[in-house]
Amino acid sequence: MPAQKRFKTKKQGVYYIMGKTNAGKPERIYYIMFRKDINGRVKQVHEKAGRQFKDAMTPAKAANIRELKIAGKLLTNQEKRAEQQAARLAELGKWTIDRLWSEYKSYRPLSKSLKTDENRYRNYLQANFGKLEPVELVQIEVGRLKVSLLKKRKPQTVKHILGLLKRIINFGAKNGLCPGPSFEIELPKVNNQKTEDLTPEQLQSLLNAIESETNLQAANLMKMALFTGMRRGELFKLQWADIDFDKGFIHIRGPEGGKDQTIPLNESARAVLLGHVRTGSAYVFPGRYGNQRVDIKKQVNRIKERAGLPKNFRALHGLRHVYASMLASSGQVDMYTLQKLMTHKSPIMTQRYAHLRDDAMRRASDLAGDLISGALNGKSSNVVELKKK
Repeated sequence: MPAQKRFKTKKQGVYYIMGKTNAGKPERIYYIMFRKDINGRVKQVHEKAGRQFKDAMTPAKAANIRELKIAGKLLTNQEKRAEQQAARLAELGKWTIDRLWSEYKSYRPLSKSLKTDENRYRNYLQANFGKLEPVELVQIEVGRLKVSLLKKRKPQTVKHILGLLKRIINFGAKNGLCPGPSFEIELPKVNNQKTEDLTPEQLQSLLNAIESETNLQAANLMKMALFTGMRRGELFKLQWADIDFDKGFIHIRGPEGGKDQTIPLNESARAVLLGHVRTGSAYVFPGRYGNQRVDIKKQVNRIKERAGLPKNFRALHGLRHVYASMLASSGQVDMYTLQKLMTHKSPIMTQRYAHLRDDAMRRASDLAGDLISGALNGKSSNVVELKKK
């Protein structure tokens, strides 16, 4: 294809070719040419300056652009492209919050909690911080988000949102992908600890409902929650390889405390597991196609309703509280041991059950006082009766 004819102008280094507008009207397309040192080599540069109508370009404007580029006050088109390419490459190399989130979630199994975090990230974090690197975060901006969310959402919800941001950043820092921010992200204080318990009558009703349940996966999962105090997610992750029947231990994968834990396999839990049907899956309570289970709410809630338990009683996590409450109120388990059995990261989490142990100790103290008083008064028969109680 022959080159288009160039037309000189009265301005040095400025020429034009004829083109057409979108409407088909003829118009001039102005170009400039000059010599410039680019990366140590003097090159002849030919660049488009603009169109007559679209850019309102004239020979005088084109000549002014040419002078600015020769003086280095404007980048040549080649230099602009190189700069844009460098910026794109630099952007690709940045570990932004968006990129860290994509990497972080690739390490997590598909689950209901991942879907929940996905919604939290998309709805509350991405627009504010997605394009930033952790080191670019500004404390006041994170604080503003926190204040804004607390006006519309419960403190626990805000804690989960900001906690997700912390986890993403910690993931990047831990894996050497990027430095963290220069400040600590503060989570809102939450005082909504809920300790659920059942009366002896309610517990018996629940046990009867569990025994009559035809879905053995749900029934045995509830028994394990009651006999071991394990969390729902821990039971979903539980594999047959995690159970040491010989030494009597259960290996818990990734508890809320962080590191894997080991708890004793008591005889009640052992009986449940020995009688539990193995499906060929690695998981004790498998989900669809033998994969890790992600939900069992419908089945366990059916058992809860048949037992006549309160609507606000959580069918699985509530049993974890029942387990802890029974141990604490027995007066035979100290708080340190209870903390280890519950795999609590901090003793503060176990303190919610301390009043139950105090009650047990108070009853024991009252009993001792009655026994001693009876002995001092010579009422041996009362002592015998109290001992029976």
